[in-house]
Amino acid sequence: MSTSAIIPTVAVEEDFRTRAHNALGDAQLRNNFRTAMDSLMTKRAAAFSDAHEREHLRALGNSIRARALSKLPDLLEQLEQNLTRNGVTVHWAETVDEANGIVLSIIRAHEARQVIKGKSMVSEEMEMNHFLEAQGVECLESDMGEYIVQLDHEKPSHIIMPAIHKNAGQVASLFHDKLGVEYTKDVDQLIQIGRRVLRQKFFEADIGVSGVNFAVAETGTLLLVENEGNGRMTTSVPPVHIAVTGIEKVVENLRDVVPLLSLLTRSALGIPITTYVNMISGPRKEHELDGPQEVHLVLLDNGRSQAFADSELRQTLNCIRCGACMNHCPVYTRVGGHTYGEVYPGPIGKIITPHMVGLAKVPDHPSASSLCGACGEVCPVKIPIPAILRRLREENVKAPDAPHQVMRGQGSKYSRKERFIWNAWAKLNSSPTLYRLFGFFATRLRALTPSNVGPWTQNHSAPKPAARSLHDMAREHLAKQGDR
Repeated sequence: MSTSAIIPTVAVEEDFRTRAHNALGDAQLRNNFRTAMDSLMTKRAAAFSDAHEREHLRALGNSIRARALSKLPDLLEQLEQNLTRNGVTVHWAETVDEANGIVLSIIRAHEARQVIKGKSMVSEEMEMNHFLEAQGVECLESDMGEYIVQLDHEKPSHIIMPAIHKNAGQVASLFHDKLGVEYTKDVDQLIQIGRRVLRQKFFEADIGVSGVNFAVAETGTLLLVENEGNGRMTTSVPPVHIAVTGIEKVVENLRDVVPLLSLLTRSALGIPITTYVNMISGPRKEHELDGPQEVHLVLLDNGRSQAFADSELRQTLNCIRCGACMNHCPVYTRVGGHTYGEVYPGPIGKIITPHMVGLAKVPDHPSASSLCGACGEVCPVKIPIPAILRRLREENVKAPDAPHQVMRGQGSKYSRKERFIWNAWAKLNSSPTLYRLFGFFATRLRALTPSNVGPWTQNHSAPKPAARSLHDMAREHLAKQGDR
């Protein structure tokens, strides 16, 4: 199987609205998501059957993440010191280009040609697969879901389950077409087919790349959660292990990890504990029989410092990447993950992506929500996602040259015409004289109301003033009462 057959290709650029329209017309996609989301919501509800325990854990999780963020600079320094003492080389990257450059330099230093990669959303931020392919390095996904979407030239559509948009029949057809195996819809057989292909790659790879769920500052430990065992193979079989993670993943101590793990697994998959919890504190020691000879950690910023600088937007960084907000989001369930066009879809994607790529690139993300509040209610660390979405909508329409800018791309939906209309509306409703004058003419000239007033009339009837105003009818009513 050639490298070119499994490296995703760059899709034609479309805006959010176009992708959403196309997704809504795809009955199979909507059915796949509806089925998957219903199952995940049911499992989560069963895993948190005790409402008192659930809310206690959520409050504890929020407290742990908030405390870690309040000490973020100090904890990152402590993490680096302890990891260095343990034999791990720590690298810092402000941008994805810097992070990719660091990974490539390590690969070049070892003259590596093959990389096996465990599931990592940060590596997706970096578009590491594309970057390494351009440098002549094969980078193969080892997570089954990631492998499926890589094989089909796609991006992940969910944080936890990258191929959730596909059903068993679609995966069977993909494996038959790409791997030349017999068509089967048996899920166990499909998994075994994927494992046979990947198992050999673990032993051929020169370097293993993984993400990090939590980085423990006190002990210098990288904690990795997984269900398939591919993460443990990726981090222990190749001679070099490179971990990539965002700077917000640091926690203070191992005690903090326990409730976060419980929240993560139950919120994500509705299970009490995941199959594998890997804790990596350094490379192989002389008396040990396995493990990598070198371990590197790349700490990526990529807009996180921008979110950290604002007390309200900072709460975005509490995220533990469970995907519960997506599973309960009516918008995500109907349009799917690829509609968002970026690495992080769904509610969490709508509040974190603007920091990574700038509001100007994703102007519709903050508005792609009904603000029903489901995402905030199920978030295991109590991120107020609806409130942050409203804040981002405000940033979206601020004047681009306004002082105290807090985000790149601020004012991406700013309109002088719209601002004038709203200012006029505010003036009209704050002046009794103007309001009465407007009401007088609006009721008498209602026939001149246009039938098309922009996007509103795509799905609604055009607003039309009543024949008589409420004030007129009230005055008439009071006059009749006085005559009696």
